[in-house]
Amino acid sequence: MDPAPEKLEKPASPFERKIAAAGFSAMTAGAGLVWYIDPARASFMPACPLFITTGFACSGCGLTRGFHALFHGDIVTSLEYNALIPVFIVVFGFFYVSMFLVAVRGYAFPRWTLSLPAVWGFLGLLLVFGIVRNIPAYPFTLLFP
Repeated sequence: MDPAPEKLEKPASPFERKIAAAGFSAMTAGAGLVWYIDPARASFMPACPLFITTGFACSGCGLTRGFHALFHGDIVTSLEYNALIPVFIVVFGFFYVSMFLVAVRGYAFPRWTLSLPAVWGFLGLLLVFGIVRNIPAYPFTLLFP
């Protein structure tokens, strides 16, 4: 006896599949650019507006340089640029694979919704990390990009 078929989501429309393909292509091109061009040496790469204005590093400061180091196999240096790289790998990776799946087969992963506490927890993590990495005392200065 066959098990009951899983309840599938409505397949993506052709327009949604094209949008997902465009998003996947944009992320692939962006990752390729970050792999090819060293953001620490390229003057045209955008700098963090918060850092330029205030001198404080936000939670995302160092991500571009960190991903460049990671793409070249230097895990320690990538973590020195931004200690939240593993968190961003999971987030970006989930969206990257989801867009690929929607573009190719019309379905993403099975429905995965974030609870409101999870979203607030992630935003709280970013806020706390942004504050802690700007404390000018020894162990916290290691987090500054």
